[in-house]
Amino acid sequence: MDFDAMFNAQLGALKEEGNYRIFAELERRCGAFPKARSHDADTPDEVTVWCSNDYLGMGQNDHIRQVMKDTVDQCGTGAGGTRNISGTNKYHVALERELADLHGKDSALLFTSGYVSNWAALGTLGARLPDAVILSDELNHASMIEGIRHSRAQKRIWKHNDPEDLDRQLATLPANAPKIVAFESVYSMDGDICPMKEIVEVAEKHGAMTYLDEVHAVGLYGPRGGGVSEREGLADRITLIEGTLGKAYGCMGGYITGSAAMCDFVRSFSSGFIFTTALPPAVAAAAQASVAYLKDSRAERDAQRDRVAYLRAQLDRRGIPHMDNPSHIIPVMIKDPVKCRMLADILMQDWGIYVQPINYPTVPKGTERLRFTPGPLHSYDDIDHLVEALGVLWKQCAIAHAVA
Repeated sequence: MDFDAMFNAQLGALKEEGNYRIFAELERRCGAFPKARSHDADTPDEVTVWCSNDYLGMGQNDHIRQVMKDTVDQCGTGAGGTRNISGTNKYHVALERELADLHGKDSALLFTSGYVSNWAALGTLGARLPDAVILSDELNHASMIEGIRHSRAQKRIWKHNDPEDLDRQLATLPANAPKIVAFESVYSMDGDICPMKEIVEVAEKHGAMTYLDEVHAVGLYGPRGGGVSEREGLADRITLIEGTLGKAYGCMGGYITGSAAMCDFVRSFSSGFIFTTALPPAVAAAAQASVAYLKDSRAERDAQRDRVAYLRAQLDRRGIPHMDNPSHIIPVMIKDPVKCRMLADILMQDWGIYVQPINYPTVPKGTERLRFTPGPLHSYDDIDHLVEALGVLWKQCAIAHAVA
């Protein structure tokens, strides 16, 4: 049987649809971010990165980098195994304490990524709580969906950011069934923010656990970077807050925070935690330093908000359509997968602008987009250059302008 022929047939169909992913080979330049060296033959040697999740440029921060280097010299490169065997280091423990404090919780548990923390935590809670029902926002991230699927628990999908639909669905469930309401604060594709207070109140009304994914909000929102839940004064009313160290904190890893009993429960029963090699101590030390740094420093957040506002204003001035939302994420709508891929290629090759097209299945067909994440290290000249390029391409490619 020719398996490669089967593989290539489906890959060919993916390419024809415009949904085939092409990875740009880039080399981040320490101290020069968002500039990066491109190793692709058809692009300029230097490009500006516009779609990084290193939202605040903390991966470039001098203090954080020094902490990581010092810890490598002290501990070496790897963790040595799973946390159970030989992989628990004092830096893992210190980071978990830092994260528990960030969200005002009793405890925290560290994972190798935000994807793993969602998959492991939701999978464990749904599987181990007898007769559990998980109610998931319809636009939740793939990692949450996988965790729910893995749990084999009963699931309900409620309309995106719709507390009334959530209330109706919770009301139909048995009063004694453990109920878990899973949702995000900032949704990364549309950049919208959930009505958190209303969702929490509905969950409390029905005695449900709240499971909040703050991966696109931690470090960015709230006076200490605790996310939207901190900004809204709701963290103490949310059962579990999950986050990442690989976005605004500029490192790597994921985590959950909550009660000591709940974190110990996941630690003790989750295969995604038990059988995974721990993060390198140097990564944990750098992440702890980054979380602590952003608890005190507002400069990065303030500068990011300034750049976001400036880019939005310039896009409006040129009539380039972008989703109106209250977050730091700026989706520019293309609504065609082939054209979206083409625009991204031209931006890279002719203008030195790197942005990945967002196509199906990440977003529904017909909603394809370019997703821009301006940060504090983007200059006003960078933004002007981007908007000029988009303005030119909008005319060349006959894409509809925004209605004034």
